[in-house]
Amino acid sequence: MSTATLHPDTGATGVGTLAQVNLIEDTSGCCPPRTVPVLAVERAEQLAGLLKAVADPTRLRLLSLVAGTDDGEACICDLTAPVGLSQPTVSHHMKILVEAGLLAREQRGKWAYYRTVPGAVQQLADALVKPLTSAP
Repeated sequence: MSTATLHPDTGATGVGTLAQVNLIEDTSGCCPPRTVPVLAVERAEQLAGLLKAVADPTRLRLLSLVAGTDDGEACICDLTAPVGLSQPTVSHHMKILVEAGLLAREQRGKWAYYRTVPGAVQQLADALVKPLTSAP
């Protein structure tokens, strides 16, 4: 199997075998040792899902609208005007936030109500301000 490599001394790139990559990845002579472990795959996938959900400006605004209410809950009917979008479009964005675990949805009659999931928004905030290797 061939892989692209970057030579640590010259910066030259090239294609080499896996064995060559392993030799080049030995950074003991050029870099200080790592003091922080690499982010675990499972944690990276979890954080990526949360970050992907709020990477859209509309979804980030909708999440802030719900989280900013006094009781942490909002009806879909109250979320369309602030973002200037139709109810079906807002519902689509809210579904993505629910699937990411940031919001919970409850149907009351013909209206859907959304509430922040306890700890989920804080987990997202912690991921942005604390080292990514912290435990969830």
